[in-house]
Parts: sequence; C-alpha cells; structure tokens
Amino acid sequence: MISVTTDPLDVTAHEAAVSVPQAGAVVSFAGVVRDHDHGRGVESLTYEAHPSAEDVLREVVEEIAADPDVYAISVSHRHGPLKIGDVALAAAVSTAHRAAAFAACARLVDTVKQRLPIWKHQVFTDGTDEWVNCP
Repeated sequence: MISVTTDPLDVTAHEAAVSVPQAGAVVSFAGVVRDHDHGRGVESLTYEAHPSAEDVLREVVEEIAADPDVYAISVSHRHGPLKIGDVALAAAVSTAHRAAAFAACARLVDTVKQRLPIWKHQVFTDGTDEWVNCP
C-alpha cells in the first residue's frame, strides 16, 4: 500500500498490509495534525502535493525495501484540507525482529519527510498563516 491521497488514512490497514507470516515485528507510525506549531495555535491546515509525489513515495519505499531485514512496507500521505487529529502520514514496516522494524520505520518516515514534494499551508488561531515545504 503506497499512496498520496485525499482519503482519510487508516494506520491499522497499513499494519495489516505488512503483516506477513515470517514477521516477528510490525512497527507503525501515525503523523497526526496537532493544534500547535512553534508556540502558535493551529486552526487548520492544507497539504498540497506535487503530481510526482506518489512516484517519489514509491522510490523511497524501494530504497527502504532494499534492506534485507525488511519484509514489507506500507506508507501513505494525505493532501487537501485536514483537521486537528487527522492522520497526515501513515507508515508501517515488518521485519523479523523489533530493532530492525523500529529502525526501518524511522528511516522510512525521515526519508519521506525529507524528499516528498508536499507543502503545508497552516492557518493559525491568531489569523496569520504560513506555507511550509515539508521536505
């Protein structure tokens, strides 16, 4: 499961997608929209995705999947308007052992955040706003 979508993300579905019989560990991550950023209250936000975003996401998955310890990967990023509490990034990785699963999932999330061409428009509770290049 790899997608850049406007649909709500289900972390449990990502975990199920990587659950294979040989996996002794499944680690997941939910990047959730929070109500603050750098000391300012966040009212709402919208993610804008470049048309190549899903291709970049696939490239990242291929890189992480090249690790022989990784059995399966599932990752999705939302775009469009999101509310506080919505999942913006869902990821899951399976491996034989927990240390490898934690390391691979962290590497996946960090690489996605570095390279995915998605921009965040935040509206703050004080009426100001800002655009942030997510990578």
